[in-house]
Amino acid sequence: MKKTISLILGGGQGKRLFPLTEYRSKPAVPIGGKYRLIDIPISHCLRSGIKDIYVLTQFNSESLNNHINNTYRFDYFSRAFVRILAAEQTLEHTDWYEGTADAVRKSMAHLNLKGNEEILILSGDHLYNMDYREIVSYHRRTGADITVSVIPIKEYEVKEFGILKLSKNNRIIGFKEKPKKMSEIKGFRRQGSYMASMGVYIFNARVLTNVLEGNDVDFGHEIIPHSIKTFKAFAYPFNGYWRDIGTIKSFYEANMELAAYKPHFSFFYGGAIFSRPRFLPPACLLDGNIARSIIAEGSVIKDADIKNSIIGLRTMIGNGCKVNRAIVMGADYYEEGSVKSSIKLGIGDGTVIDTAIVDKNARIGKNVIIKNLKNLKNFDGQGYFIRDGIVIIPKNGLVKDGNKI
Repeated sequence: MKKTISLILGGGQGKRLFPLTEYRSKPAVPIGGKYRLIDIPISHCLRSGIKDIYVLTQFNSESLNNHINNTYRFDYFSRAFVRILAAEQTLEHTDWYEGTADAVRKSMAHLNLKGNEEILILSGDHLYNMDYREIVSYHRRTGADITVSVIPIKEYEVKEFGILKLSKNNRIIGFKEKPKKMSEIKGFRRQGSYMASMGVYIFNARVLTNVLEGNDVDFGHEIIPHSIKTFKAFAYPFNGYWRDIGTIKSFYEANMELAAYKPHFSFFYGGAIFSRPRFLPPACLLDGNIARSIIAEGSVIKDADIKNSIIGLRTMIGNGCKVNRAIVMGADYYEEGSVKSSIKLGIGDGTVIDTAIVDKNARIGKNVIIKNLKNLKNFDGQGYFIRDGIVIIPKNGLVKDGNKI
């Protein structure tokens, strides 16, 4: 039986997710109250029986490395591992990763390949539920050298994705990464939709070694378009939910969908998503009203009105607070004894938060209003940011009593 090895790309600088990526890489961004984005592909790998998992990191990687080291520990007999491959300078490669393909190229020496393996390449910043055994089986049945998982999208979305042209048997005969003009993908339309790459690839090891011999640095812009001319490349149609968490807007909307009555993706069903065990007490709800929300363990909520929100680990919410369509990431620790700041971790009494993201370890005072009162689309304020109309209080942020945003 061929061995499947997984390479999870840690992502670039994550500029479009700033300020959530100011101190962490994209895959380390918290989601769903208690998870990190990286937990999604790692969990899918483990549930699919893939035991050789490598995570390629570069930018702001300390938080990601710490999470992986504290989460994915295996016994001596399981033969499973999640190993971090950080960008490094060597005699052969003296530069940082220049793209997705370049990151894989510079990490190949650590894989100790024999040549008959299948390499599953994944992104660390996508939200979806997939059994990788199905795409691996498809890859083998078709006799493919390369397989790309695809989803149907609408015309207005094509500029954000790599678009594929397929034959009747799903062989890839054309590929255009993020086309700027519709004329660039003329003839790519299929049954009313366009087929977009999910950033999930399978390469036969020898083929991957071959295509990385040149100077191509990116899978979407170069490797895939060039490879389909020489190798058998097939598309694997995926019909489930999938979301690219690449912007503040997409991150916010994905979290709001998690708190919906019937979410497209759920941490409760469809297979376990693993994360760091913290051994926190259950959430304590003293009074108030909570609807269509996720409340993570270790939280203490007093007399508050919470709707359509994600409340993260160790969140403290005071009396009379109103939280609507918000992501409150919580805290990394509890405050004990004397506190240097007069404003404690969490959300003070009488505060209103609407359409906002409050990052970890934030201190929100009493009677604060965080609601984008001026209806700004994008703005950098003192101690806060606005992106796509969503107010963001950064990690370790402070909002004093009575402030209005």
